Amino acid sequence: MRMGEFSRRTGVSQRLLRYYEEQGLLRPARRPSGYREFAEADLATVRGIRVLLAAGLNTATIAGLLPCMVEDGRILAPACSGMLPDLHRERERIDTAVAGLLAARDALDEVIAGTAPAGDDDPDACRAAGIAVAPG
Repeated sequence: MRMGEFSRRTGVSQRLLRYYEEQGLLRPARRPSGYREFAEADLATVRGIRVLLAAGLNTATIAGLLPCMVEDGRILAPACSGMLPDLHRERERIDTAVAGLLAARDALDEVIAGTAPAGDDDPDACRAAGIAVAPG
C-alpha cells in the first residue's frame, strides 16, 4: 500500500513515517517510480515502534531492539532473553529520570510552601526584585 493509505491505517503522519524510515526502523519497498510500498507486516512494525516509544525508548535503541521483538496481537515482547539486559538498562535510565523529576517537584513544593499566602506580599520588596505586584 502507498504511504497515504498506510498513514491512515496506522494513524501516524507521513512525515513521521519518513522519519522512521530515515532512522532505519521501517524499510518499505520502492516502486520503480520511487514511491514507497508498505506491506501488511509494516503495520505491526509501526505498532511496535509506537509501543517502544511510549515505553520511553529512543529511536536508536528501538532500531537495535525492534528486529528481535515479536508481537502476538496482544503484547510486544522480546523474542529472546538476550535482550533483557538492554531492556533493564533502559528501565534504569527511566527510573533515574523519574527520580530526578520527583526531586524537582519536591524542591518546587518547598518553595511553594515557603511562599507567603496571597495578600501578604510586601509590594516594595517585590518591586525591588523586579516582580510586578497587582494592587490588592
